[in-house]
Amino acid sequence: MAAGSGAPAEACVGQVVLPGDVLLLPTHPEDDGERLRLGAGAAPRGRLLCGPGLRRCATGLLVTKCGLLRHRPAGGGAAGTAGGAYWVDSQQKRYVPVKGDHVIGIVTAKAGDVFKLDVGGSEQASLSYLAFEGATKRNRPNVQVGDLIYGQFLVANKDMEPEMVCIDSSGRSSGMGLIGQDGFLFKVSLGLIRKLLAPKCEIIQELSQLYPFELVLGMNGRIWVKAKTVQQTLIIVNILEACEYMTAEQRKQALARLSGN
Repeated sequence: MAAGSGAPAEACVGQVVLPGDVLLLPTHPEDDGERLRLGAGAAPRGRLLCGPGLRRCATGLLVTKCGLLRHRPAGGGAAGTAGGAYWVDSQQKRYVPVKGDHVIGIVTAKAGDVFKLDVGGSEQASLSYLAFEGATKRNRPNVQVGDLIYGQFLVANKDMEPEMVCIDSSGRSSGMGLIGQDGFLFKVSLGLIRKLLAPKCEIIQELSQLYPFELVLGMNGRIWVKAKTVQQTLIIVNILEACEYMTAEQRKQALARLSGN
């Protein structure tokens, strides 16, 4: 698609789009007044959500990242129905904080009542000591420089410092907090993270049949793995890193050889 030209968004689903491409949205006279909403989660019927890699413009959607155009119909309906969500599935390496994303951060400093965390973005995120379940002024969490924290972004925009918390809206940790000292932390592409976080991911299901292990996935491209032994941990790490460049058949053959040993 030539930069600046317009093409129907439905016809470009599954194809490579480039920054500057314009995607035309179908017009529905009965939906006058409907606006494109920015956000995440399920889309209300008849409305469109603009995901990563896209921006609203006067004629439709403007592509801002190179990748494959994806579309999720509204309410799990058939493709081509009104509404749903469009986004660009790109191989971006640098993470841009997004509100609500669950990430793995590395504690780099303590500044008064706030911890500074490296989340792989352009600047560090802040985490209050009160943003842990059960934390009070007298009962502070035992967090040291170099520890790994799994949390979510409460504030994430270009005009403010990213702020993380380790509790949900009800004050529960919900699996967030300090990650164990053992285990192995490594980094993969953001595209592979989205694939591993997909419901009923075949890669995770196949690995769980090989060895029992603990796995923490961060939307910033970081993965923490811990198996029963160091050897098993390194095997799982190598398989996860290679999954990005292997077909499903190659992955199954590699797992079959490992299970036979």
